[in-house]
Amino acid sequence: MGTRDRILDAAATVLRERGIARATTKEIARAAGCSEALLYKHFSDKQELFLGVLSERAPRLDAPADLVGRGTVQGNVTALVGQLFAFYARSFPMAASILGAPELLAAHREGLGRRGAGPQGPALQVQAYLDAEARDGRVTADLDTEAVARTLAGAALFEAFLAVYAGLDAVPDAAARARGIVGAVRLGPGES
Repeated sequence: MGTRDRILDAAATVLRERGIARATTKEIARAAGCSEALLYKHFSDKQELFLGVLSERAPRLDAPADLVGRGTVQGNVTALVGQLFAFYARSFPMAASILGAPELLAAHREGLGRRGAGPQGPALQVQAYLDAEARDGRVTADLDTEAVARTLAGAALFEAFLAVYAGLDAVPDAAARARGIVGAVRLGPGES
């Protein structure tokens, strides 16, 4: 395993245990078995390290382009919601601590903004999928894809929060819960 991978693995563990607000690059470097200087050769700052963990170590959503026109829209959206459960349950413990540190939150928001990233990302991926299916006529023409994507992402975040709060690593009975959430949204003919 290369140094960058060791750093990402260590960062994922330290950030989950301590949260981004309390974790330090010194702790992460120590956990990775390297110097802090070596860590900075691979990552410019803690935000870049956090983004690396989210993009390379957190559960991923299927790419919208890979789903369009395949299976049913309801089935695909249900799968995306299940993936959101996993993503949020893994990332929530890392990111939640930043909300209690206004100066760090401002710096973090600015850093992520410069990179074109932020908490809207998962909802935008769901919206991109729904927009593509709308262009293909597989969802109701008047579907507000932005509102539906935000509703689904919000419900997934809430379920993940409840799981993490209960001390769990995952949303209980995730498949059934995802079907229930998606079943409450009107997506298209025969999809409600």
